[in-house]
Amino acid sequence: MDLAFLTPLLDRPGPWASVYLDTSRATEDAARRRALLDRAAVQRLAVAGADAPSCAAVRGHLAEAPAAGSPPGRALFAADGEVALDVPLAFSPPDVAATWAPLPHTGPLLGLLDDAVPACLVAAVDRTGADLERYELGRGEPLGTVEGPVWQGRGHRAPPVDRYEWHYRHRVEDTWERTAGIVAEHLARTWPHSGAQLLVLTGGARERRAVHDRLPQQLHSATVELEGGTGNGGTSREAFDRRLAAAWKEHRSRHLAELLDAFHTGVGRPGEHRTDAAGTETAPGQAAQGIPAVLSAARQHQIAALLLQTGGHDPERPVWTGPEPEHLGVHRADLRDMGVRSPAQAPAADALLRAATACAAEALLVPDTAPGPPGGLGAVLRWPA
Repeated sequence: MDLAFLTPLLDRPGPWASVYLDTSRATEDAARRRALLDRAAVQRLAVAGADAPSCAAVRGHLAEAPAAGSPPGRALFAADGEVALDVPLAFSPPDVAATWAPLPHTGPLLGLLDDAVPACLVAAVDRTGADLERYELGRGEPLGTVEGPVWQGRGHRAPPVDRYEWHYRHRVEDTWERTAGIVAEHLARTWPHSGAQLLVLTGGARERRAVHDRLPQQLHSATVELEGGTGNGGTSREAFDRRLAAAWKEHRSRHLAELLDAFHTGVGRPGEHRTDAAGTETAPGQAAQGIPAVLSAARQHQIAALLLQTGGHDPERPVWTGPEPEHLGVHRADLRDMGVRSPAQAPAADALLRAATACAAEALLVPDTAPGPPGGLGAVLRWPA
């Protein structure tokens, strides 16, 4: 899961009010029930020690929530008397949860967000260019059009039958290939800022293959080709949506399997481990497991993918933190050595999600049925430790 949506939580020192509550309106008494839940959330914040301005900010934000179209749940994060982030949840939290802590309590988010919802950049390609859209939560947001070079053909004239036919066809083919290159170059520039995790090429089979072949190699693993994305009829769009959902599910499963394989390969075998400058044992490859090793990797901005498994005990274990995301340690003295005057404790999941957000890493919730990291906490690294 891309953690860019947590960026607003990085530029405030805290302490933080974090609230998780059910906001669905599926029953007849939903409005009354919602009012009771909102009041309970603010009361629990106050009991947890939240300051009056933050409680007031949460109360006001909940009161302004729309009466219709509410998601199953919400997660609010407030500091300095202002709600910094409101995250719609795909699933209703089992109970109202409110905390007042040095860091935002982001640990529960991964289990309440629906990573099965496609987040895709879709390019409908033809010989003249491509129409782009960002597809998420079942809706497409147009991102504009990419146009290839304009070349006027014969118009209404009949095709020649002499030797000039070859030159004509060659110019058509050349223009098409240049268009494919322009589209591929535009997609390569757009991709890093799109927030998407899957690039979908649709349109004619030959056109989309031409674009695919011209994409940078590093984009190939995140790219699929699908039919049916250019139809105007509802049936065609529904069929395309089903194919897109299937492609996304396959992509997620493959990505998780690849990361778990990289993790288990990267942690190495017993006896191969070494220690870093702080004396923390690290793996010899491109993975880290356990709190000390993962904290060490986070301090050095090495984490590419953070792996959390709710069945383990490590994500909830307290670690020491400071004002900056890389201020992380197992012991209070670790933070003192970094020059942090007033270290504070936070659950490992909260501290590491903040660090992963700051270094543009992703985070994945590993199903309990999968062979995840021992203790429920691990990381795949950007480069060997």
